[in-house]
Amino acid sequence: MPTISVLDSTMAYSSCGEGTPFVLIHGNPTSSYVWRNILPHIGNTGRALAPDLIGMGASGKPAIDYGFLDTARYLDAWFDAMELDDVVLVGHDWGGALALDWATRHPDRVRGVALFETILRPMTWDEHFPGDARARIEALRAPGTGETKVLDENFFLEIALHRTVLGGLSETDVDAYRAPYPSRESRRPLLAWPRSFPIEGSPAEVDARVSAYSEWLAESTEVPKLLLTFSGPAELLMIGPDEVAWSRSNIANLEVTECGPAGHLAPEDQPSAIAAAITEWTQRQHRFSRE
Repeated sequence: MPTISVLDSTMAYSSCGEGTPFVLIHGNPTSSYVWRNILPHIGNTGRALAPDLIGMGASGKPAIDYGFLDTARYLDAWFDAMELDDVVLVGHDWGGALALDWATRHPDRVRGVALFETILRPMTWDEHFPGDARARIEALRAPGTGETKVLDENFFLEIALHRTVLGGLSETDVDAYRAPYPSRESRRPLLAWPRSFPIEGSPAEVDARVSAYSEWLAESTEVPKLLLTFSGPAELLMIGPDEVAWSRSNIANLEVTECGPAGHLAPEDQPSAIAAAITEWTQRQHRFSRE
């Protein structure tokens, strides 16, 4: 897996194919490994690249806080180091939020955006974390409790990862996801993510960035956008009917494609459907083809 120097560290990435760059960005607690069954199909369409976010996967682990703005800063540096322009962004989970944030701040470098199971707008407890979900997130955000669950008990890798895949994971796959996080200190990036959820204005710096890209989604009429949806149990999905309805009303130049039953970690449940949906959408967008 190649790496490239970014700021004071390095970032690893997978790549295949040639042509229009498609950048596939993972979320928490995964890595570019989550794209392993999708990347080759996208590579038949263009140049498919999947970075490991800073502190995650095979990328470096510098002494930073690993909040949203830190991660975005290193991702910015990776895009620049890779000299990527005219990009089609594909984002899952926090990878979708980072993709939209980058697009909002680099609108002249974006050809299109495909998203699923991600954060599309600032969040509220009642809309986005109903019932028992609120207590789980509050525990992760609370000082002390979050450290115990994520750093000591390895909650994301040992519990959450399994709960978000309908079809289950092989031991080989679980080991691949665990490998970057063998120690308490190595799991600090995983803890930063639930504390970055922009819930009712907090944290303010993330809420501001999400608010900005939510506005960009509405205003960027020239940029094609694809939202992939799934039919799994509501408690396993971030984007259900209400969020789809909001998207149809508030996102410009949007297509919505249903990709079958899946949990939140949809690339594990529906890699072929995801790859096919992105490929078919791409083929309808003539602007993705280089002259």
